[in-house]
Amino acid sequence: MISSEELSAALLLSAWVAFTVGILTKAMYRWMRSRGIKHETAVYYNRKFIHVLAGGVSAVAVPLLFRTAYLPFMMAMLIAAYTFILHRRGRVMYWFQIEGSLNEVSFCVMWGLIIALGWIVSGNLWFGAVPVLFMSVGDAVTGIVRNLIDGRRTKSWWGNLIMAAFSMSIGAALGVAGILAGGTASIIEHFEFRPLDDNIIVPLVSFIILSVARIYAPWTLSL
Repeated sequence: MISSEELSAALLLSAWVAFTVGILTKAMYRWMRSRGIKHETAVYYNRKFIHVLAGGVSAVAVPLLFRTAYLPFMMAMLIAAYTFILHRRGRVMYWFQIEGSLNEVSFCVMWGLIIALGWIVSGNLWFGAVPVLFMSVGDAVTGIVRNLIDGRRTKSWWGNLIMAAFSMSIGAALGVAGILAGGTASIIEHFEFRPLDDNIIVPLVSFIILSVARIYAPWTLSL
């Protein structure tokens, strides 16, 4: 049963995501462009900002505001459908979407799927929220660090080191298995697994590690 409190929380989070995507990052794009930052770089930074501000903040909020994964899952799928339709109609939001790249769609799908599966497997929303944070914040941080160091979009172990520091710290909330999942996610992010992108690989692998630990080594989890 979905409570009125959960419905209110869903509306609040939806409004926050809409503000972040439709207003805040659009303003940030204009500001970056006014400072001489190239379109491609501004778009890249905005995608990472959305990872953190929309995906990351929402992932933390879900276990605090919801009792089930029904509404978070539906919210994520609706956003995924909306961003996909924009691509199909050729009306992408230029300040963060890239024509021909559906990575933000896979981000939304995996965000909702992992949150839901984590709740189904463990009955605890943090079980899915933590792998989602590896994707939302950890992956974003490594991308920003690489771009600042190298001045372009590339793979760098410095970025993965920063991601590991964050992800393993967050993973510690779930115990040893969470630390292992965070470290592993930070390593595999460095490599390409085409056609799958990081938004699929990072949360999926870390979620599998946690699920295997729950079955075969439950003492490694603090849930």
